[in-house]
Amino acid sequence: MVTICDVGPRDGLQSQPQTLDPAVRAELCNRLAGAGLLRVEAVSFIDPERVPQMAGAEEVVAALEPGPAVFAGLVLNERGYDRLAAAGLTEAHLTVAVSESFSRENANASVEEAASAAERILARAHEDGIRATVTLSTAFGCPFEGPVDPGRVTALAERLAAGGAAEIVYADTIGIGVPRRVRELLAAPVGVPVGVHLHNTRNTGFANAYAALEAGATVFDASIGGIGGCPFAPRATGNIATEDLVYLLHGEGVETGVDLGALIGVAEWLESVLGRELEGQVYRAGLP
Repeated sequence: MVTICDVGPRDGLQSQPQTLDPAVRAELCNRLAGAGLLRVEAVSFIDPERVPQMAGAEEVVAALEPGPAVFAGLVLNERGYDRLAAAGLTEAHLTVAVSESFSRENANASVEEAASAAERILARAHEDGIRATVTLSTAFGCPFEGPVDPGRVTALAERLAAGGAAEIVYADTIGIGVPRRVRELLAAPVGVPVGVHLHNTRNTGFANAYAALEAGATVFDASIGGIGGCPFAPRATGNIATEDLVYLLHGEGVETGVDLGALIGVAEWLESVLGRELEGQVYRAGLP
């Protein structure tokens, strides 16, 4: 059994040209939960001037339906964490970039400043009873600096795991990774469960997901319909599609708890909302 976290309501929608109303974004979250996903990254507590698509995070949270699914929020700093805690979410997703250039572009902070801030948030989350995970962005490569030293990634992962992260997720922010690199990163134990956040920019996302599965990853980020990208990374296209990943995992005998037919229905609904064909393939091809 592995856990799939659908990041479509956050990572997926933040890159779309249109801004959806909070009620529609909440409906997407609720539909994903209804399809059996047990973790959904619902919102980002970020300055709406930087990412207008994420405005009204508190309104989204207020419209989430209770159930077995855990709804999480992305926080980039302590102000964001304050908002998450006040909104009543029980899981915080933190992100720290491994490369200096991307960290300054994305978080307006050095890697050391961002890591120290994450440690402070992890300590607060522990005291508040909020589960907190850390995603290491640009773990496979940086759009501004190129390749990233795997040893540097592992050292940062070990530091934040020791600081209280419940799990570490390695993010291929610009979709540059290949299976060999995935196996190298996941081979180094960091003391907590590990996962991957993959983009299919260069059509290696699903090969990387399979390599991560074989290497022991237990958490997989994916986005409904394959929507997404990163507004701070040039030419970074969508995440791996959740329904495509579920199809792969189920075919390999891996349990996810997701109803694939219902998930395809969510992708079809989202297609109608966004008014365009989505990047995912399984929802267009249908079940065999």
